[in-house]
Amino acid sequence: MGSFKKESSELPDKVQAGVIGLGVGESHVLGLKSHPMCEVKAICDINQEVLQRVGKKYPSCSFSLDPDSVLNDPEIDLVCIASYDDAHEQQVLKALRNNKHVFVEKPLCLTSDELCNIAEELKLYPHLLLSSNLILRKTPRFIELHDRIASGRLGEIFHMEGSYDYGRLHKLTDGWRGKIPNYSVTLGGGIHLIDLMIWLSGKKVTSVSGIGNNLATSHSQYEGLSLTSSNIGFEDGSTAQITSNFASVAPHHHKLCIYGTSGTFEQSHMGAAYYCSRDPSEKPEEVSSPYPGTAKGDLLANFVDSIIQGNQPLVSAQQVLDAASVALAIDQSILSQSTLPVTYFTLN
Repeated sequence: MGSFKKESSELPDKVQAGVIGLGVGESHVLGLKSHPMCEVKAICDINQEVLQRVGKKYPSCSFSLDPDSVLNDPEIDLVCIASYDDAHEQQVLKALRNNKHVFVEKPLCLTSDELCNIAEELKLYPHLLLSSNLILRKTPRFIELHDRIASGRLGEIFHMEGSYDYGRLHKLTDGWRGKIPNYSVTLGGGIHLIDLMIWLSGKKVTSVSGIGNNLATSHSQYEGLSLTSSNIGFEDGSTAQITSNFASVAPHHHKLCIYGTSGTFEQSHMGAAYYCSRDPSEKPEEVSSPYPGTAKGDLLANFVDSIIQGNQPLVSAQQVLDAASVALAIDQSILSQSTLPVTYFTLN
């Protein structure tokens, strides 16, 4: 029996974990197994071939084709959900109702109704933690940028620009993503930059105005938008622009520009630099800190620590809900062809 009891302040001395979905989820297995106080008890995938291939690598784990075998296991304290996106909401809800902490691949869910359901369920289980794999917060280059902004070295941030260049269009046109009704590239990719900008700036998004197109994918199985872009307004009057560009002919990358009153950070495919002067004769400071410099399971050690220590993880449940709220507002803005306020779901 897992040692974390329902509605109890007792903290576990060891975390028993299960992983659902063994695509990117295999990285979750590795991230969990790297923690000395975490044991991966069970793994699951609905694809028999994938399950057998991955299962052979982890003979100490039980494995199953049925997600409920993990979600209903009373000995499991933590469930990592890396299944198809349209399964996330129901699996998150079932995990919470079965007294389990949840680490879920983005997106957390696909609609505002689903987000509301998860938020309301979280309120019923305040002792349980939830986080999502918004991994850019672990990138050394962006950690350095966060520290510079916090110290005031860039001055007041007044504008940000970012583009999530997917670089793997075949996963949309030929893979499972393209078969999910109303698949959202904003939720599936751009949400990384949404969370990154909110984290870097410490500001709250109040309004969004989005557009999009499917010009690059109109002759494929995928019927949704392969590019979305949004102008974003923050509560202090600063602005941002975020693009989810799944169709870009370029390797996977996160373009980012942060404009402050005392300096600018710029990252492109060609590298990154800080600019501290408008004088073209002054050379920028080249950035050498690693990018991306992290693995897909690197947030999990912190999440396990949070379970054991009883504190909030690096990406809290409220922050996961906030990023999803902005992403959903962008998609709704595109559908309504209007500027919309962001509706947030708060846990307190």
